[in-house]
Amino acid sequence: MVSLTTPVCDFGQPAIDFNLPGVDGQNWTLEKAKGPNGLLVMFICNHCPYVKAIQTRLANDARILRDDYGLNSIAIMSNDPTEYAEDSFDNMKRIAETFDFPFPYVMDETQEVAKAYGAVCTPDFFGYNADLGLQYRGRLDASRKETAPEDVKRDLLDAMIQVAETGQGPAEQIPSMGCSIKWKD
Repeated sequence: MVSLTTPVCDFGQPAIDFNLPGVDGQNWTLEKAKGPNGLLVMFICNHCPYVKAIQTRLANDARILRDDYGLNSIAIMSNDPTEYAEDSFDNMKRIAETFDFPFPYVMDETQEVAKAYGAVCTPDFFGYNADLGLQYRGRLDASRKETAPEDVKRDLLDAMIQVAETGQGPAEQIPSMGCSIKWKD
């Protein structure tokens, strides 16, 4: 397993459109996924210990952002499921149900969306404002392969609340860390 960190936020970089099948039976596009105050695009998977450590917190934070701040989220799984069976579409459905994801969980089978975004690891977060300009590219919190304590600073939640309220992300951002995306040959 290779651990990687995300690059620095390229403020204002426009979100890239996509059309991907979700575990809910719908196809999701950028326009359909976005909320009135922005969109959090997340690259996650099912097998990565970094993602497993934050699944409950991620669902809770996304629910707060959607319900209280008008900022939607979408999770994209771009790993090659032939190499990692745990990342199969059926297992994506199971994970979304188990953790009651309040956002679409979609498959990027061709990996073109992950490449277009420049995603490097799971989890990798791209936080966009209402104009779909990038404002956050950091971590969820101090969790690594284990869940951080409850009282830890909530980097992503705080940053995305700021984005929803002001349109601007914080100048200081700590990169996300996770497993490398499992690219097809």
